[in-house]
Amino acid sequence: MAIEIKVPAFPESVNEGTLVKWHKAVGDAVARDEVLADIETDKVVFEVPSLDDGVLAEILEQEGSTVFAGQLIGTVTEGQASSKPKADKQEETTTPQSQTEDALVSPSAKKLMDENNLTSEQVKGTGKDGRILKEDVQNHMQGKSGNVTPLPSASPRTVVSFPTSGERPQKRVPMSRLRARIAERLVEAQRTAAILTTFNEVNMKPLMDIRTRYRDQFEKTHNVRLGFMSFFVKAAVEALKRFPEVNGSIEGDDIVYHGFYDIGIAVGSPRGLVVPILRDADMMGVADIESRIRDFGLRAKDGSLSLDEITGGTFSITNGGVFGSLLSTPILNPPQSAILGMHKIQDRPMVEDGEVVVRPMMYLALSYDHRIVDGREAVQFLVTIKDLLEDPARILLEI
Repeated sequence: MAIEIKVPAFPESVNEGTLVKWHKAVGDAVARDEVLADIETDKVVFEVPSLDDGVLAEILEQEGSTVFAGQLIGTVTEGQASSKPKADKQEETTTPQSQTEDALVSPSAKKLMDENNLTSEQVKGTGKDGRILKEDVQNHMQGKSGNVTPLPSASPRTVVSFPTSGERPQKRVPMSRLRARIAERLVEAQRTAAILTTFNEVNMKPLMDIRTRYRDQFEKTHNVRLGFMSFFVKAAVEALKRFPEVNGSIEGDDIVYHGFYDIGIAVGSPRGLVVPILRDADMMGVADIESRIRDFGLRAKDGSLSLDEITGGTFSITNGGVFGSLLSTPILNPPQSAILGMHKIQDRPMVEDGEVVVRPMMYLALSYDHRIVDGREAVQFLVTIKDLLEDPARILLEI
C-alpha cells in the first residue's frame, strides 16, 4: 500500500513554499518520522517526515518546485530498499551494529551532531525505539556542562563560484523566499515609515568589569555564558517602560501602546537575517535571556525556529558590532516603531574630570518612526539606555 507524502499545513499568513531539498532518493529505505524533504516558506523551513517505515517509491515534485499546503509530493511503500553496489571495501565491512545506530539517528540530528562532534552514545533519544531527534541533540547541548556553544557571531558567508571561461563572468540564482521577504519588509519600512536615527555612545567598562568578575561563576551556576546582550535587553525594557511610545506601533489610523515587552534579537543564519522574539522579556532574568539567545542562535543555524518564535515583537535589537561595524543606521522591523543598534567596542580617548583617559566605547544607534516617536523622546530613550548600562546597578534596582 502506498503512503502519500503531502506538504504540511501552512500557517494562515503563508500560501506557498519552495521544495528546497530531498533527503532521500527513490528506492531508499525510510523510517517512521524520518525527515524526507525540506520546504522553505518566507518565514520558516518546514520538515516533511515519513508517516511510516518503508521505501521512497516516488518523487513527484523536484527540488526548486513551488508547492502548496496538502499537495502530494511523493509516496512511500512497504518493503525493503533496493540493493546498491558497494562503493569500496570500507562499505562492505560495515557492521550491522553501525547500520542500526545510523538508522536510530534522524538526518537533521546527525547533521547537528557532526557539527558539534557528538556521538550517538552521548545523546539520549526520545523518538520511537530510542531514535535520536534534532530536539534531543539541542536539549543535550543546552544541558551540557563545560564547553557551551555560543551564539554565532555572524552568519556563514555566501560562496559563489564562477566559471573559469569568459572575461566577465556572472551567475544568476533565484532569490530565496526568506531573502525576498526580508527585501519586501525593508522596502515597506522605508516607504511607509518616517525613519530617523539618533546616536549616542556608552562606556562599556562597567559591564566589562562585571563580566570579568562573575563570568566563571555565572557559567558554572547557570550553564550558559555571560554576554552583553542580556544587559542591553534589560536596559531596553526599563527604557521602554519610561517611554511607552517607543514600545508602540501604528495600525491604520490608530496608535497601539503595548503593555508587554517582546524583544526581537536579530540573528544571522545561512538563510538570511531572522529576528526571534524574547516573549515577556521584563519577566526574564539575565541567565534566562542568555540561555534563550544561545538557543535562538543554534536553531537559526539549522533552520528549526518555529513561526511563532519569529513573529511579532514590540522592539528589536541588532548587533552590527559582531561584523566589525563601528556605526550604522538600522532599519525598522515593521510594524515596530524603533530598533536599537549595537556596534563594535573600541578603545577611545575620553575626557573625565578634566583628564584624558582611554575607555572601551560603543556607539549606539536608535532608528525610530517619527510618526509616533518625537525626537525628544527618542533622544531621552537612548540616554536612558546609556545611563543604565554605565551604572548597571540601576538595572537591578529599576531606578
